[in-house]
Amino acid sequence: MRTSTFVYPWDVVGDPDAPARIADLGVRQVTLAAAYHSTRALTPRHPRHRIVTAEHAAVLYPPDAARWAGREPRPYPAGDWAPGDAYRAAAEALAGAGLDVHSWVVLAHNSRLGAERPDTSVVNAYGDRYPWAPCVARPDVAAYLTELAAEAGVRPGTGGTELESCGWYGFGHLHAHDKTAGVALGDAAQYLMSLCFCTVCREGYAALGADPDEVAAGVRRSLEPVWATGSQESGWPAVEKLLGADLAALVDAWRGGVARGFQEAAVAAVRAEAPPGFQVLLHADPASYRVGANTGVDPAHILGVADGVVLPCGGGAAPAMLGPFADHRTGTSVLAANFGVVSGMGGGPATLADDAVRAAELGATELRLYHAGLASDADLAAVRAALSQLGG
Repeated sequence: MRTSTFVYPWDVVGDPDAPARIADLGVRQVTLAAAYHSTRALTPRHPRHRIVTAEHAAVLYPPDAARWAGREPRPYPAGDWAPGDAYRAAAEALAGAGLDVHSWVVLAHNSRLGAERPDTSVVNAYGDRYPWAPCVARPDVAAYLTELAAEAGVRPGTGGTELESCGWYGFGHLHAHDKTAGVALGDAAQYLMSLCFCTVCREGYAALGADPDEVAAGVRRSLEPVWATGSQESGWPAVEKLLGADLAALVDAWRGGVARGFQEAAVAAVRAEAPPGFQVLLHADPASYRVGANTGVDPAHILGVADGVVLPCGGGAAPAMLGPFADHRTGTSVLAANFGVVSGMGGGPATLADDAVRAAELGATELRLYHAGLASDADLAAVRAALSQLGG
């Protein structure tokens, strides 16, 4: 199977040994961040630094001033964590080591945008804004993210793109000094906490025949027992149990239509910008109601729109992730199984060979490894051994 590892530009720029080290793992491709959210990242082998702090969501190349003239929102340029055209410098160095380069583009995840433009954010049923989560139902947000997908996805020297957060974002978020675990929330309760009630979403519910105030009140009523005892219930039946089947169907109809339309527009924008043969994948989850980096999709729909998906398969999730796509894939569909290989972040590099074989049996056509820049030397050695065992 074709194998790619995720990398940040700052893992490569300024480290002349990085491209060969990555190529020596046995991967054929690198998925290189071109637009990324704020983060604090370890660089355990870089000759000039050990910690990189990306202070806000940014593009890691110079945005085209003419493209964005007069437009709001617009992408934020990076600071000193990715100066100049860091993406291009890293891509050229990696290509020089014989690696194919695809871009990695984070879309609906941008805390600076939400802080500076609160009107762009998801608003929950209690009226709380999620500044990290742009609402993709808002026309200005969708237009901005679609244009960003095209510009950031199709960079010089790039043969394809992977779009992360290409859909709804919501409650779940890795946040500094987080204090949200006091009440257990399964994915059903997290979904209810992710439902948006901004002005556009309220209009959407109304267009389907519902009073948006009553919808929000229904969500709050459904969550009352959860605040008392917590809930670990997961799955769409659990959502229907909490919210009621009729109300669950209504919000799903609105959000599903928005997500599918946004995904179609983002992929179309990339393809309009890209040369023939340019691969477009989405980081995805086959449960269409799920939100976040691996956004929920309708498997039948998305395999008719994009060239394929990248699926989180670690921790025994491969059957649940890969299975729903089996009946809808064509001979050219890409199902990339993504495995964490950073032990300190819960990854399993020691079991990678077995995990990859199992994923292939379930229909995976490619592998993704998260993340060569963050992994320890021991983790990288385990990856190298696994890929050697698999034949590359």
